[in-house]
Amino acid sequence: MPSFEQLSELLDPVGTVLLTVECQQGVVGPDSALPELALEARSSGALDRIALLVDAAHESGVQVIHAVAERRPDGRGANRNARLFRAAERLPVRQLTGTTAVRIAPPVEVAEEDFVVRRLHGLSPISGTDVDPLLRNLGCRTLVVTGVSANIAVPNAVFDAVNRGYTVVVPADAVAGVPSEYTPAMIRNTLALVATITTTDEVLACFERRRR
Repeated sequence: MPSFEQLSELLDPVGTVLLTVECQQGVVGPDSALPELALEARSSGALDRIALLVDAAHESGVQVIHAVAERRPDGRGANRNARLFRAAERLPVRQLTGTTAVRIAPPVEVAEEDFVVRRLHGLSPISGTDVDPLLRNLGCRTLVVTGVSANIAVPNAVFDAVNRGYTVVVPADAVAGVPSEYTPAMIRNTLALVATITTTDEVLACFERRRR
């Protein structure tokens, strides 16, 4: 892990953006289409820690982007080229545009200055969405990645951000996946090779220092 000084330098609010990945009611809420993942996100404390990071970002002047996965009711434009996509079509809760399922789940708050970026296809919160152009226009240098799942969307986001030249910071305790033991193993053996791995408390301390 980096020193506090190194992390604080990386997290300069002028060039930092906080990304939440699929923290939507149909994924991590009480009526989730993926109850095992929702339970893990909540029982591990990851969702509460994401909410703390979002609140601190708002107070510190760090831009927040919420990445949401959704589908049109008619399914047009959505992928069907993998088992995951086909299974999603059969779930009792579907992530349909305009429904409660695609709203950001409490306790995460969406401020007026936040961006909510919605994708209708694919696995990545960044590739093929408005996230990268927004990051560039915002002058982002460091992207803090949080959310779900450690199985698919979060590593996609990290790799896509690194491939586009951003420095990525991952608060490991603000990410969730299933089974629970998979997340730390994936972070340790995969994301740690390309991103700066830290904790929620360390990021919060850096944000607090900047506010002072």
